[in-house]
Formats: sequence, structure tokens, C-alpha cells
Amino acid sequence: MKEKKEGITAADRPILKNKSYLYLTEFFSGMSVMAVELGASRLLAPYFSSSQIVWTIIIVTIMIAMALGNIYGGRKVDKDPNPDKLYGRILLAAIWIALIPALGRYIIIGISALLVFTISTNFLVIAAFAACMIIFVFPLFLLGTVTPSLVKYTVDSLDDSGKIVGNLNAFNTVGSIIGTFVPTFISIPTVGTSITFLIFAGILIILAAIYFISSHIFPKKLPIALIIFILCCIFGHGNSFAFWQKHLTAEDESIYNYLQVSENDKQVILSTNVLFGVQSVYLKDRELTGMYYDYAMAAPYMAGIYENDRPLDVLILGMGTGTYATQCRRYFGKMNIEGVEIDQKITDLSHQYFQLPQDINVATYDGRAYLNALSSDHWKKDSPYGTSDKKYDIIMVDAYQDITIPFQMSTVEFFTLVKAHLRENGILVVNMNMRGISTQGGPDGALKKDANITDYLADTISYVFPEVAIVDVDYSTNRELFAACSPGLLEHFRQNIALENDPELLQMMNRVESELKSYSPGNHIMTDDKAPVELLGMQVIDEIIRDEVSYYKKIYDEKGWDGLMEIL
Repeated sequence: MKEKKEGITAADRPILKNKSYLYLTEFFSGMSVMAVELGASRLLAPYFSSSQIVWTIIIVTIMIAMALGNIYGGRKVDKDPNPDKLYGRILLAAIWIALIPALGRYIIIGISALLVFTISTNFLVIAAFAACMIIFVFPLFLLGTVTPSLVKYTVDSLDDSGKIVGNLNAFNTVGSIIGTFVPTFISIPTVGTSITFLIFAGILIILAAIYFISSHIFPKKLPIALIIFILCCIFGHGNSFAFWQKHLTAEDESIYNYLQVSENDKQVILSTNVLFGVQSVYLKDRELTGMYYDYAMAAPYMAGIYENDRPLDVLILGMGTGTYATQCRRYFGKMNIEGVEIDQKITDLSHQYFQLPQDINVATYDGRAYLNALSSDHWKKDSPYGTSDKKYDIIMVDAYQDITIPFQMSTVEFFTLVKAHLRENGILVVNMNMRGISTQGGPDGALKKDANITDYLADTISYVFPEVAIVDVDYSTNRELFAACSPGLLEHFRQNIALENDPELLQMMNRVESELKSYSPGNHIMTDDKAPVELLGMQVIDEIIRDEVSYYKKIYDEKGWDGLMEIL
């Protein structure tokens, strides 16, 4: 006989009579919201980056969902204080969260494919926001109804209302703290983003199931939720972020990155973002890569490699899998190379797949923090270099990845720190990976269309270093910047390449020399207080996308979807 539910309150459910289960509900609800937020950042990062812009979009989406859920939940529980409906909403939220690993990637790619043909500016913002709204708003809206409902169930009188609401908020906050730490440091690095979503969906399903079973209620949606959850566990957790690519050599996640290694007969490639190209490459025939690493090999000549009677000391900030270090060793022989890479899993991959020499030490550290550590009293005390800071002949900065440019490694203060760790004739080489198609900006330092991220970086570096030269890498959006601590950069370069005996390398350096230009700085200076790297990077991404899809847009305009599908 079907139970009549009109007029049912929390007092009619034995499990809620001592209110402990209500506090647990608040705890697990807060925990799940934060876990979904962190999972959202990892789900979006391989497609849209993990920049401050994307994080802002995620936070805004969650705040919208929670606010609407609070309003709806408060009004709903005043009209009908039936706790069955609250736990039904929790169950529905759990089902939706469980479906995210199975469907989320396809939704993101579908939205991106649709928007790339319909908008020409702010693609990253609009696409990321649309994906967040479609994928995450509904379950977080449902979880947003929890707190106002629980206030209704727990507050018996005005005498203890403040205490009860305070306890509920405390349980929610503690749950949120745990829901922040567990995905970041345990579940995502250990089992991945997909299983993290499934874990927290499972927790919510168990929470709702205990409520219904203990109340001797067996709604049809409970077994349906269990079946969907089981199917998601079977089919959802194995999906690749780049699901259209087959036969990947390795795919993994770390605290910082999505990691994808692909391999063919000629090369091994690392990508940390499936929509924004290659981060590292290793050629099995040990030839030049044809990429920016080749251009960056001009730095040893500028540092006087054939004028020194000792091996050069090189520091690479943003080591990646060590392509630059491997090439320097291959072509120049003995060099004292150190690397700094914030992601230990990338360093592990460098030895496993990319043949990084074992004697090259790689510190797991943030690049700027590492330079600060070199200057610390602790380092000086324990360092073989005595009481003076260690200095290098070359420091390479290769830590800029798509729009994710760490602002702390793009400012006057950072480059001043770099210069302090270079010798008198030392060279800074910076790989700037988003030069776009715009030209240098005007003198007022404003954020203009004619001043892109590479202009700001070059101007900032020129503020610190007396001589700067740049060269654009053919067939890519990369630009290599070379900065010298003292004048004579171009002269040293020409003198030392004249002493090169390797025909392949000499040809490459002659090519660089013919395209290398002295940089005339403007006034676009970035500081620790003001470094709008995300907005500048987004401008360049819009330019790159417009340039890349213009061909396909033309076909679409002329022949529609049928013509486009024929080309694809």
C-alpha cells in the first residue's frame, strides 16, 4: 500500500529524530560540493587550461548554482517540509555527478565545436562558462537546497536557532575542507578525476539510500540510481580526455596536470592539454626537432661556449621532459645542466619515455621559489659554492603553457631575480609560446589589441636586461627571446657560430642569425602587483583560433555542415 506523504516531517522519520543524520547530511553535502568544484577544474583544464580565468568561471558557476539552490530549497521546504524530497534531490544530484565522467568530455567538445564557428572573441571564457553551466549547475543547484532544508528540520525554537544554524554551518565547512584536500592530494593524483567524481557520487547515493531504507521507503528512483551508478563505474571511469585519440602510450593525472604521452616510429610527445598542442618532444633519431628547442640552442653561443675553457652551467626553469637539456648535451657535449619542474610525474615520464640523462638533476619546485631558495642563508650554508649565490651561464625559462602563464614568473621582480643568478656574460632565454598575430603596442602601457602577451613579456625583460633579441619560430606561435646581462649578445653569437663544425647545427644557427632581431622595448611593464597574463593570453588564443578555423568557417559558410563533414 502506497504511503501517503502529505504532512510528513522530519519528526516522522526515526533516523532524523536525534538530528545526527541531519548534521551528517550537511557534512557530506559540503564535502561533495567542493569535490565537484575541484573535479570541474580538472575536467576543464585539458581543454581550456587551468588559468585564473577558468577558475573564476568555475567559482562563479558554483556560486550561481548554490544561490539558486538556497532560494529554491528555502521556499520549497516552507511549503512542504517532507524530508523524503530533500533526499530525493540528493539522490538525483548523485546520479548527475556520476554521469559527468561518462558524458562530460563529449559535452565539452560539442560545445567547443559549436561555439568555435559562431563566436570570434572570448572563446575560452564563453566555451568554459557554457560547459560549466550545462555540466555542473544542476547537481550543485540540488545540493544548494540542502542547507535551508536542514535548518527547517533542525531548528525547534528561536531559543536555540543560532546554535543549531552555527552547528550546521560548521559541519558544512568541515566537510568542505575535507572535500578540498581529499581530491587534491589523494583521489585525483591516485585514481584520477573520473573516479573522484564516482567516489563522491557514491557517498551521496549511500547517504540517501541509508535514509530511505531506514525509513522503510523504497522509491523506484533508488534502484534506478544504483543501476546508473554501476553503469557509470563500468563505462565512465576509463574515458580518455582525448577520447578521439587511439593507442596512447601513457595517460595520467598529477596534482598539477593532465599528462598524455603518444609515440610513433619517429618521436615521443608529451601533451598536458589536448586542445593546445605539444609541450615536449623526443626524436628517436636524435636529430634537431624543428621546434623552438632548436632556436633556443643559440643561447650557448651567446654565452660564449667556444670562448670558455670550462663547461657552461645551465639552469632550466620548466624542465618538462628535458628536450632542451637532452639536445644541449647531444650537440655541445659536457654541460652542467640543472632543471626545475614543479610536477614530479613529468620528471618521472622524462626518464621513462624521453631519455633524459640520469646525471641531470631535476628539482621538484616552483621556478621562482627555487631561485629564492638559492639565495637563502640555508642554501649558502650547505652549498658547495660557499657564501655566494650560485650563478649560471644560461637560464632558460620554459614554464609558459598555453594561457596558463604563472604571473609570478612574468614580472620585473622575477626577471631581476633571474639576472642576479646569471654571470656577467650570462644569457636568459625565454620560450614565449603565444606570439599571436598582433604587433607591438603603444607607449602608454594600456591593454590594447596591438600589444599582446609577448610584447608585455619582452618589454618587462627589457626593463631588467640591457640587451634583448627575439626570433619567431617558423610554423608555430612560439617566439624565442634572448637577454644578455651585458652588451654584446649578437656579437658573441656570430663569433661562436663561426667556430661550429656540425653542419646541421651550423645551418640551424645561420637560420636563427638571419631572423634574429634586436628588440626595441615599449612601456608594457608587468610587476608582482599588476601582471594581467591571463587576459593577455586569452587575446592571443582568440587570434589563434580565428586564424586556425578561418579555412573551415569558409567551407561551412559556402557548403554548410555537409561540406564541412566531407573535409573532416
